[in-house]
Amino acid sequence: MKSGNRERKVATGIQGLDQILHGGLPANHLFLVEGHPGTGKTTLALQFLLEGKRLGEKCLYVTLSESESELRTVAESHGWSLDGVGLFELASLEERLQTEEQYTVFHPSEVELSQTTKRICEEVDKLDPSRVVFDSLSEMRLLARDPLRYRRQILALKQFFSGCHCTVFLLDDRTADETDLQLQSISHGVVLLERMMIEYGGARRRLTVSKMRGMQFQEGHHDFSIRPGGLVVYPRLVASQAKVNAVKTGQREEASSGVPELDLLLGGGIPFGTSTLVMGPAGCGKSTLITQYALNLARAGKRVVCYVFEETRDNFLERAEGLGLALNEQISLGNIVVEQVDPAEMSPGEFSYKVRDEVENRNTKVIVIDSLNGYLHSMPSESFLLVQMHELLVYLNERSVLTLFVLAQHGLVGTGMHSPVDVTYLADSVILLRYFEAFGEVRQAIAVIKKRTGGHERSIREFHLTSKGIKVGEPLTDFDGVLTGTPVFKGKRETLISGEAD
Repeated sequence: MKSGNRERKVATGIQGLDQILHGGLPANHLFLVEGHPGTGKTTLALQFLLEGKRLGEKCLYVTLSESESELRTVAESHGWSLDGVGLFELASLEERLQTEEQYTVFHPSEVELSQTTKRICEEVDKLDPSRVVFDSLSEMRLLARDPLRYRRQILALKQFFSGCHCTVFLLDDRTADETDLQLQSISHGVVLLERMMIEYGGARRRLTVSKMRGMQFQEGHHDFSIRPGGLVVYPRLVASQAKVNAVKTGQREEASSGVPELDLLLGGGIPFGTSTLVMGPAGCGKSTLITQYALNLARAGKRVVCYVFEETRDNFLERAEGLGLALNEQISLGNIVVEQVDPAEMSPGEFSYKVRDEVENRNTKVIVIDSLNGYLHSMPSESFLLVQMHELLVYLNERSVLTLFVLAQHGLVGTGMHSPVDVTYLADSVILLRYFEAFGEVRQAIAVIKKRTGGHERSIREFHLTSKGIKVGEPLTDFDGVLTGTPVFKGKRETLISGEAD
């Protein structure tokens, strides 16, 4: 038997899970991994053993529910080899119960359970492993038949393994009628895997560390996915845990749009380490406005990542080029990355993880989200959207990243405009775009409604899209009611931007 320090931690082989556990699992303890069939328990367990194999440890997989060939098939689907990992396949439950007539004095379940436990202990003693996976407890539950005998047998296994100085995973598919809380109580830690079906799109998976004795861990639900190569866990973003040395407001670098009139409207520019929301009806130029910022900042040497929810990547680039905002050169230089996001397939936790990876590992300074409506569709409810968006924006602000995001409002003109969700209080700056009618034409206006980090113009300016880019006109001082969509004109037509054909 091995001797060792029980306080040391062992890595699970899953980076995100190790982050949640602040480094890994306490060594030489018994842990329960729960989840309905199809949630990824076997994949997680194999990654745990393969990490031990990589570190030169002896590992053992005891299977009562799956055959060795089935385990190897699972491993091959992820590109893994199980050579060097001990696989102990007990005879199937059906084969064992076929010998029921051989027992006349004792009930078959008593004999089968004791024999199964004995064979497992013998195999552990022979191999002397550092990591053991027991798959699964549902087979033990069937053999025991009586709940009391089942729990006593699990306690006996726990006592046996406590003297072996090995870290043990017990897998449970939760096929019992009720959750076995006593089983959770005797385990040193409990990891729950869940698979949830949504109304449209792929299934969502999440992981929860329900219990871990003697150590701190990150609580709550954490999204994860099963990809070729194993489980990928996305730890829940907690902005307060990702703080860096804050930059004082007066020392912040300001982002310029490259359009002088637009910068004047915003009091000189938008400070890095803040978030800016661009609101307005469909087609009014919201995406073009943030693309203007993205291109100008990329030319200044900032790395910009644009997450596009509403349209394809090709359409985004083609539309930008048609408005004089050619991004391809900066994309080829690596200063701009445009990534198309499918909200039906990507969970919010995975999205936050991708953003965090860009900021921390690729020195990204500008994050563009187009649009928040698409992000909203990936969420189970609006309340969760607000909480997760708040954490994401606070995190990006702490990292001195400029965040630009779009929200499309319902309606086109008039006082009936409304937003699908109110996020204006989350943003540091709010830019409002509106349609208005003048001289028989539909025109656009722009105004800055809010800017926490400094002064800004209170005026409303005309906003015009051309094949050569954005034009921002003089303040519309001769109009009243522009933002309502039904203004009253009091001046001359010459004060408007000419409507020449592009």
